[in-house]
Amino acid sequence: MPRIALSIVLLSASILRAENPSSPESRRLDSWHQWRGPEGNGTAPRAEPPLRFGPSENLRWKVPAPGEGHASPVVWGDLVFLLSAVRTDKTPAAPPATNPKAKTEAPGKVYRFIVTAIDLESGKTRWEETACEEAPHEGRHETNSYASGSPVTDGTRVYAYFGSRGIYAYGLDGKLQWKRDLGDMHTRFGWGEGASPAVHGGTVVVNWDEEDGSFVTALDAATGEPRWRKERDEATSWATPFIVEHGGKTQVIINGTNRVRSYDLATGELVWECGGQTANAIPSPVAMGDRVICMSGYRGAAAKAIPLGARGDITESDKVIWSLAKGTPYVPSPLLYEDRLYFTQRNSGILTVVDARTGKVEIDSQRIPGIEELYGSPVGAAGRVYFIARDGTAVVIRHGGPIEVLATNRLEEPVDASPALVGKKMLVRGRKHLFCFEQAPKPAGGAAGGF
Repeated sequence: MPRIALSIVLLSASILRAENPSSPESRRLDSWHQWRGPEGNGTAPRAEPPLRFGPSENLRWKVPAPGEGHASPVVWGDLVFLLSAVRTDKTPAAPPATNPKAKTEAPGKVYRFIVTAIDLESGKTRWEETACEEAPHEGRHETNSYASGSPVTDGTRVYAYFGSRGIYAYGLDGKLQWKRDLGDMHTRFGWGEGASPAVHGGTVVVNWDEEDGSFVTALDAATGEPRWRKERDEATSWATPFIVEHGGKTQVIINGTNRVRSYDLATGELVWECGGQTANAIPSPVAMGDRVICMSGYRGAAAKAIPLGARGDITESDKVIWSLAKGTPYVPSPLLYEDRLYFTQRNSGILTVVDARTGKVEIDSQRIPGIEELYGSPVGAAGRVYFIARDGTAVVIRHGGPIEVLATNRLEEPVDASPALVGKKMLVRGRKHLFCFEQAPKPAGGAAGGF
């Protein structure tokens, strides 16, 4: 379908959805309820975030982010949810069993793992709950944190996943509804944990890829009771499950070093699998029409467009729609904006853009001016694509065509989390603060004003 025609179709669908703003679909599109946003691809179809932002420009509010965490904020309605790990001075009464294969050391201190709900308009804390206090059994990579997986919400509960510390379901009022301990994860080299859970149709899915027995499990969203569990032939990954509906069924797609695999959400049965990824799989898949695109970029490069209607093992088969073996990301996930797929090489600011339908390269490994290294994933809205580097430099380029820098912004602290876009707001978690940026209203004279 030509790009103009596709845009018309997307606009028409958006208008139809907007006719009923209270519908579940409309509320979902107006939120950023999960890692990678309402569509799971990094875009916010209804958002209009500011072009320029920083400590003294279009700053709606700034609040301290307690402790440490790379978890990105998620938003539902007027609530922002954030996960953090706060180191205490307490030493554990009984030191936890450590990972003998780890190249990092356990901290030897108790951490407080907390869930915070923040008012979207004011930045005031609505509630804060301690999920648990526990001493981690292994260390983490120097650039990781003990709260790196993002929360997810279905508008009824918010699900806070702290990996080896367990998963906790809270009502939107902050009351704990259930919790479940899945064990202790032993990650590669003791580099720590970081996958986020996914939720769909009353089921929460958790990926548990580690060195000593990987699996994926589905839990009842209302009770936390297991619905199914499937073992996985995988080493450690930091891959978040991606859930997509196709052909009347719902698939759970999980990236991995050995295989990208699709599971039936209802039963856990394997639908299809495809090899060819690299080690340490992290980037989240994205779906467009009849295909899902998966990629990885540690010690190699791989991107594959796989038909959602596939069955069985399609590794190296002609059923793979297209593939690419250069320029793919290690930590950041790709952005799918309409039919354009944006991704950066490893953790650098070198950008590749391909046509998601054909795999044709439209921008081939070009540097984004001002972006050196990034962990956060790009996001898109209002005809723009936003990149935020680890040093806090934020570059906005125009969506479509060659690289055209629209603005270069600078935050006052490092950033490793990905932004969330809701309405006219952009939420960014920095090393020490959570920022909310919003385009300031213009006074009668036309000059930009402050809040």
